[in-house]
Amino acid sequence: MRPVSAPFPLTRLRRTRQSAAIRALVQENDLSVSDLIWPVFICDGDGVEQDVPSMPGVKRRSVDRVAEAAKEAQNLGIPAICLFPYTDPSLKTQDCAEAWNPENLSNRATRAIKTAAPDIAIMSDVALDPYNALGHDGFVVNGEIVNDETVEALVKQALSQAEAGVDIIGPSDMMDGRIGAIRDALEDKGFTNTMILSYAAKYASAFYGPFRDAVGASGALKGDKKSYQMNPANTDEALRLIERDLREGADMVMVKPGMPYLDICRRVKDTFGAPTFAYQVSGEYAMIMAAAQNGWIDGDKAMIESLMCFKRAGCDGILTYFAPAVARALA
Repeated sequence: MRPVSAPFPLTRLRRTRQSAAIRALVQENDLSVSDLIWPVFICDGDGVEQDVPSMPGVKRRSVDRVAEAAKEAQNLGIPAICLFPYTDPSLKTQDCAEAWNPENLSNRATRAIKTAAPDIAIMSDVALDPYNALGHDGFVVNGEIVNDETVEALVKQALSQAEAGVDIIGPSDMMDGRIGAIRDALEDKGFTNTMILSYAAKYASAFYGPFRDAVGASGALKGDKKSYQMNPANTDEALRLIERDLREGADMVMVKPGMPYLDICRRVKDTFGAPTFAYQVSGEYAMIMAAAQNGWIDGDKAMIESLMCFKRAGCDGILTYFAPAVARALA
């Protein structure tokens, strides 16, 4: 008789993989529609839907169509939608004043969504690049992206979004001190329940290209963003940024991009235990869609597998352009 301690054949790990029912019983992580935030792009006009060529299946929508899309998302059970404006180039200036205009695209869309789909949470983007003639997330002075002056502008932008009804402020600019400044301003103006989901570890990544097409920022950018976005080689720095933003009042934190930085997601969740999100960015989405359209991969299976990776890495939620398709698949 073989001793009980013998590793084989008494230990057969394939036993728990033998059928769909058994696999479901022992599955360690689950993906649900409640894990999803859907990023959408807004443009001017009425009844407008424009394809984004570098992001198959993604559209820019006018405010009325964004409101309709939010209602659809709400009906699918998607808990939150994130707004990104495609700003008319004539409104892009070096002082970025359109960023805090109460009637800018983002604020008008927020009010329209609150009417059409009141149960869905609205997340905003706080950064100057959609409004900056030079394409940067902050003010540019003598070739330098200046920090403190930018933070003052971001506070005005965040307050205008809170006044429009945004539930979750999403600072994506990576300026130092902006979380504390925005939190203080929100408290001072009575927006004590407005949340902050900080893009706390946002890397200077090559995976953002299609997004810049979608918001019309590709041609405007002068230089790169490496003086404020993170070096892809660094991990410990990400933890320092997360710790600082939580201390300054962030309610949730984000790692961006997603799949190339799953190790960062895991370290963040294990270290802080705070609500941790990842952004499956435009380049990740575009690669999956392009491969699927060419018949090189099964797009639906790759979509689900890619999102399960985030849950396995410890993420509480994911910003993904796949959100409606995933919600339908899970249903």
